[in-house]
Amino acid sequence: MVSTGPVLEVGEFYELITSHLESAFGRRQPRWVRGEIAKVFEKGHLYVDLVDAGTRSSDAKRPVLNAHCWTSVWGPLKRRLADEGVALTPGVIVNLFGYVDVYAPQGKIGFTVTAVDAQGLLGDVARRRAELVARLGAEGLLETNKAVAMSPVALRVGLVASPGTEGFHDFTGQLLASGYSFDVRLVTTLVQGDQAPAQIVAALAALDREALDVIAIVRGGGSKGDLACFDDERVARAIAGAATPVWTGIGHTGDESVADLVAHTRAITPTKLGEELVTRVSAWDQRYVRAPAQRLSISLEAVMEEATEFVRERRRTMIFAVRDRLRGEERSLDARRERLWLHTRHLLEAATTSLATSRQLISAYDPARRLAEGWSLVIRADGTTVRRLSDVAVDEDVNVRISDGHLGVRIRTRNGDSP
Repeated sequence: MVSTGPVLEVGEFYELITSHLESAFGRRQPRWVRGEIAKVFEKGHLYVDLVDAGTRSSDAKRPVLNAHCWTSVWGPLKRRLADEGVALTPGVIVNLFGYVDVYAPQGKIGFTVTAVDAQGLLGDVARRRAELVARLGAEGLLETNKAVAMSPVALRVGLVASPGTEGFHDFTGQLLASGYSFDVRLVTTLVQGDQAPAQIVAALAALDREALDVIAIVRGGGSKGDLACFDDERVARAIAGAATPVWTGIGHTGDESVADLVAHTRAITPTKLGEELVTRVSAWDQRYVRAPAQRLSISLEAVMEEATEFVRERRRTMIFAVRDRLRGEERSLDARRERLWLHTRHLLEAATTSLATSRQLISAYDPARRLAEGWSLVIRADGTTVRRLSDVAVDEDVNVRISDGHLGVRIRTRNGDSP
């Protein structure tokens, strides 16, 4: 039976539909709609194609809801979701709150979003994170890097970080202030955002090819969204597969990423990570350098004290020995001097006696005595003494010495000669 109602123009028909939809699902009657994001596009406004959760893209009959969120609403929503570490991406199951609208020019029914169930998204993120951790654990990757041997003196450090950030300065500041010669090889990467995971994976691969003692990944604190790249499966597998121990210092106290779980060592902050590296080197230095050096110094000091005491004792012994020897030599010299003095005195006395005897003897034969007794001495002009007649000639002048003077005499005759 054909209705006898009025015939409506298309516009009138859409007005009727819009009226009925708005009365049941319009701005004053908003509803929650649950579905899986099939497509998402953002250009100031947000546009989302929402389908029934669990349907496949090959299903030609799967229902699709074209949802949109205007900039004035989407801006605050986006910031809040980012702070919570969640993003609206294909495959995410989401609860959207909003109302129906009809766009007559294209004959489309749309859905204007006014709110997003962040708690539901967080639950989904937590579920996917738990599933990732479970997969990594089942494959043994949570312990792989922890089994890599760590150098006791980790001075060659590979660093995955963004220079100029607070986390970078906190970490490197600890190394610079330590007094040890850390050799830091930096590979600059983003540490947040969609491009960060790929850059972190590339940095790990590059540093793993170098002969380093440890690779450090550092990032200061931030929202869960800022730290989301460290929950990325690619980053986790890159850390687990590294042949070099990987240490992480990501976020603030209480933050724990999947990267922390697979890393060799995890510190609660970049500052703490730097402290732990310095502490490790300092402990080795104390045990194998400073403590042995101190023991050696103590032993050397004891040896020096013993040697000093030995030298001091030998010095005392030598002083006493030299003093005793000098005293003995002094006594010996005194005795020799006494004997020499006595011997000299005896010699002098003997010489005096001998001289007196000689003087007496010489006195007995002194010519002056003979002259005094009347003897005379005839001396020729040349000073020779006349001993025989033949020593002088007649008419020769001679000098006759007597006791009280001299006489000049000419020889007239010689005994036995005629006058």
